[in-house]
Amino acid sequence: MSETRKLAAILAADVVGYSRLAGADEDRILARLRALRSDLIDPTIAVHHGRVVKRTGDGALVEFRSVVDAVRCAIEVQNGMVERNDGVPQDRRIEFRIGIHLGDVVEESDGDLMGDGVNIASRLEGVAAAGAICLSEDAYRQVKARLDLSVSDLGNTQLKNIAEPIRVYSLQAGGAGTKAAATSETATSRPATTASPKLSIAVLPFANMSGDAEQDYFADGISEDIITALSKLSQLFVIARNSSFTFKGKNVEVQEVGTKLGVRHVLEGSVRKSGNRVRITAQLIDANTGGHLWAERFDRELTDIFAVQDDVTQQIVDALAVNLTEGDRKKLAPGQTRHPEAYDCFLRGRELWHRLTKQTNSDARELLQRAVELDPNFASAHAFLALTHGLDYLNRWSESPQRSIEQAEEAATLAVARDDSDPLAHWALSVVKLYSRQHDRAISEAKRAIVLNPNFAEGQVSLGEALIYSGRSGEALAYFDRARVLNPYFPDVVLHFQALALFQLRRYEEAVEPLLQRVSRNPVTDVSRALLAACYGHLGRFKEARARWQEVLRVNPDYSLEYRRKVLPFKNPADFELVMEGLRKGGVVQ
Repeated sequence: MSETRKLAAILAADVVGYSRLAGADEDRILARLRALRSDLIDPTIAVHHGRVVKRTGDGALVEFRSVVDAVRCAIEVQNGMVERNDGVPQDRRIEFRIGIHLGDVVEESDGDLMGDGVNIASRLEGVAAAGAICLSEDAYRQVKARLDLSVSDLGNTQLKNIAEPIRVYSLQAGGAGTKAAATSETATSRPATTASPKLSIAVLPFANMSGDAEQDYFADGISEDIITALSKLSQLFVIARNSSFTFKGKNVEVQEVGTKLGVRHVLEGSVRKSGNRVRITAQLIDANTGGHLWAERFDRELTDIFAVQDDVTQQIVDALAVNLTEGDRKKLAPGQTRHPEAYDCFLRGRELWHRLTKQTNSDARELLQRAVELDPNFASAHAFLALTHGLDYLNRWSESPQRSIEQAEEAATLAVARDDSDPLAHWALSVVKLYSRQHDRAISEAKRAIVLNPNFAEGQVSLGEALIYSGRSGEALAYFDRARVLNPYFPDVVLHFQALALFQLRRYEEAVEPLLQRVSRNPVTDVSRALLAACYGHLGRFKEARARWQEVLRVNPDYSLEYRRKVLPFKNPADFELVMEGLRKGGVVQ
């Protein structure tokens, strides 16, 4: 059989959750797909000079003479699907995900295509979210200057069975926009909109100008506290710390930051700490124009650091012309310690806690304990102290997990008692109450944290998690979506919670996608692999179930289902049994 090697633009597409749709009504879904092909898909492909190489039941592989044609075709199809899904219940919508790559292919004599170009396009389609179009870097390079596109840079992504990571871009399409696939640490899932909200801001990590890398924690802490203060204002849309801090140490244009995070304004600055003196510079920039709205330099004694933070926050609010109510002014009132050493211990401890390892968690606890000893009224320090005990409990990092959860509850309760207006305190108490199986209290504390801080992405996640374990997974999904808007570069654990909610709703096919994304972003996760094995068991994909279970034991030989049964706070034990049932169907447990 003769063959020809050539460079081609390849588009791969399929239907999201096809097995679920077909299982509900196969005849109807097939009829709808045939109608879509004849009315929308095939005519659009023809207009843009595409050639259908093969159909795969619920999908297709299409060759185009240029990437521009492929992208235009994909956009028209996705826009057309938005119109056709208007008014259709969510669980009955047909939604496509599309991958596009420019690469080397081999054309067989019968017209079939093979090779890396095809494989990469197919893998890109696999990581795209519903309604999204994922482009490889090679494809994006061909269209970025030729088409007016709004894209999210997902960074270097490890695609299944592709040797080297590939940089992936997610393209906005479908009117109101699509969610970018979350497949790497630089992934963004912010639903695209026509314009960023006018009162929206991202606070980039302030540069450490002290000449001592050990002082990074101090500069980071200043940035994080400004984010926390601004987040308390419901009039502002404030990007979460995790997303802002992905730009740390990078030389990026403000306009690029605004586009990637979906904000109108960006605050950047620097911190120089020397002896008992501190110099802070800050500038507020319009991300659309690059123009400066406000800039200031503060030279103060270190003991005045709290006043500087208050000044920066207030001047940002003034520059943005935010109309503050009396309640808003109270929210902006200083709520942290005024004890310099306690504050320094808190900044060090919080920074270590963010690293989420056994040793850094232990080191963080020592610093946070010192902070509350120096200032017993320091609510946020009590809150993070509680979270260190909580991590010990969840990860079996302590000799007595039961004592760890008790210490976590003591510290979180004390945090709320010290300052009932501190959202971090209520967040910590929500986390602790959930794992103490006080579900209603966990939900109410998470809601209280969100009231106090409407931009609190972690609070949204905690509320969603509490709802899942309370048997209210349908409600939980909306809070994860909101968290991903506030925190476009969200932690990969959010993918697990979303998948768990879908799993509990018996939407196993849909749950597989975020689990695969999480495994891609976090290669050492055991819990997501276990849940993935259970999904495959329920779906009858037994070989894949067994393969994933072997991966669980490879990354964690001590993984224990019985310990999970003990610590995962399902209100209804039958919910955990759904996981066990999937694993039994998959033949991995008795």
